[in-house]
Amino acid sequence: MASILHVVNTYFAVPYFIGEQFLYFMDKGHELHLICPESEFLEQYSLDMKFKYKTVEITRTYTLFKDIKALFIIYGYIKSNKIEIVVGHTPKGALLAMFAGWLRKTPVRIYFRHGLVYETRRGLARRILIMAERISAYFSTLIICVSPSIARVSLRDNLNPSGKQTILGRGTCGGIDTRKIFNPGVIRQKDLMVLKEQYKISAGDVVIGFCGRIVPDKGIIELIDSLDILRSRNPGIRFIIMLVGILENRDRLPKPTLDKMKYDRDIILTGYVRENINYFYSMMNIYVLPSFREGFGMSVIEASAMEIPVLTTRATGCVDAIVENVTGRYILNNPQSIAEGIEFYVKNPESALSAGKAGREFVRQNFDNLMLWMELENYYR
Repeated sequence: MASILHVVNTYFAVPYFIGEQFLYFMDKGHELHLICPESEFLEQYSLDMKFKYKTVEITRTYTLFKDIKALFIIYGYIKSNKIEIVVGHTPKGALLAMFAGWLRKTPVRIYFRHGLVYETRRGLARRILIMAERISAYFSTLIICVSPSIARVSLRDNLNPSGKQTILGRGTCGGIDTRKIFNPGVIRQKDLMVLKEQYKISAGDVVIGFCGRIVPDKGIIELIDSLDILRSRNPGIRFIIMLVGILENRDRLPKPTLDKMKYDRDIILTGYVRENINYFYSMMNIYVLPSFREGFGMSVIEASAMEIPVLTTRATGCVDAIVENVTGRYILNNPQSIAEGIEFYVKNPESALSAGKAGREFVRQNFDNLMLWMELENYYR
C-alpha cells in the first residue's frame, strides 16, 4: 500500500475536502499524511482521523520567500517520509505540492482542482492566477476536477490537455456521508428544538440558510440585500437569514453589509461550526447559494441531502449541483431574483417539499462518499 500526502493551504478545508477519507484509506492499508498551516483544531483532528501531519505556513497570496521556504519543507517531508502519492488542494497548496513532488520525482501527483479563482478577477491578477493553474497542471500527473463545468472551463482556457484531467462520478472531491451525517433520519428533534431556542427561531419563521465562506464571491451582499425586499413584500412573515461560516479578512465584505449582519435582528451569523452541521441545515427552510463561482456546490448537495429545497446560480460549479425545477431552482446574482426564488418556495410549499425529497434521492444516487472514494482509490493505484 502507498503513503499519501495531502497538502492544503488552510486547515478549514481539511474536514471539508478530505474528512473521513483519512480513515477509509487507512483501513485500506495506506499511510496518510497532511501538510497545512497551524490550527488549534489540527492536533485533535489528526488523532481522530489517524494521520501524521506537519504544519507549514502556506499563504494564500504569492510571497516569494515564504513560498520558497514552504516548498523546501514540503520537499523534505516527501523525501523523509518516502511519500508515493502527493495530493494538492487549493491553488497555492496544489502549486507547491505539485512542484515539490515533481522535484522529488514522486510517481503520482494529483491536483484536485476545487475551483478557478481567476473567474472573478480581472487584469494582471487574473493572468497570474491562470498561469499558476497551468503550472500546477504541468507538474501534476493527474488533475481531478470537482465538477463537469470546472472541467469544461479548464479545457476552454487551455489550462491542461484533456487527457490529463478527469472527474469523480458527477463531481465533488469525495462526496458526502448521506447515511450517518447528511440524513434527516438521524436528527434528534429534542436537540434540534434546543438549538432553535438558542438562536430564537420560532415555528412560523422562514429560515433562509447559507453555509460557507462569508465573502463577496459567494453572493453574500446580494443575499443580505434580498432580506429588505422580502420583508417589504411579506409583512406577515418573519424571514431569517442564517449564515454558517467564518468572515475572512482577505476578501472582506463592505462595511454596510458587515454592519447589517451585526445589527439586523433577522440575520444570524453562527461562526465556524465544527460539528453537528446537519442540525444547522435542519433549522433551514430554504437553502440559497447565490455564488459567482464555485468548484462544486458542495453546500447545495448537503442541503439537498437534508431534504431542503435549494436555490443557486448557473455559475461554474453551482450548475452541476441541482436538477433544474426538480431538486432546486436557478436564480440570478441579484437581490430581486434571490427574493423571488425564496418567495416561490414560500408560496408553493408542495414544490418545496417535492424538491427536498427529490434532492435527497439525487444526492444519494450520485454523491455518496463511499461510492466516490472507491473510484478515487483506482487513481491512487
